[in-house]
Amino acid sequence: MSQEPKEPNTVQPGETAPTSEDLTAETLTPDQIQSLKVEAAKAAELFERLLRTTADFDNFKKRAARERDETRKAATEGVIMRLLPVLDNFDMAMAAANQPNTNLDVLKAGVSMIHGQLRSAFSELGLEEISVLGQLFDPALHEAVSQLETSGVPEGQVVQELRKGFRLRERLLRPASVVVAKSPATDPTPSAST
Repeated sequence: MSQEPKEPNTVQPGETAPTSEDLTAETLTPDQIQSLKVEAAKAAELFERLLRTTADFDNFKKRAARERDETRKAATEGVIMRLLPVLDNFDMAMAAANQPNTNLDVLKAGVSMIHGQLRSAFSELGLEEISVLGQLFDPALHEAVSQLETSGVPEGQVVQELRKGFRLRERLLRPASVVVAKSPATDPTPSAST
């Protein structure tokens, strides 16, 4: 019975794999040594690339976080700068209200102007009020708080707005709280006359 020729340094059935201590320059051929050197150089190059890529990614994460913070600060600053004049006018209105001979109509006019100024600032930021009265109830825009039995308005129509709803551009910020019309209930038992 003849044995098949075995390749140098390959594991045959029934044998154990050589350990790093078994692999010495004496047991390896020059081609195998050269091949190991080439593979070690490739491994070292890949490891260096991995280190550079990891460092680049860490730098990217830090830069992205820094840019996000700067954008958030700039946006906050923009909103505050739009609202500061409104706050200034509220302060002047409060000072005027504390004067002993303040005319109520003048104070109302001032507060009304401040209200318009605040609405204008919000509008510039993209805030829209959702119109609801007379509209059919839409669960995507409205929050029904209660129903009101009425025969003068079609069922499902908004009859009262309790709290305004707002959208920021196309995104719903807060649904409008509304009262919705409901058909009056009919009395199922007829009254008997005696």
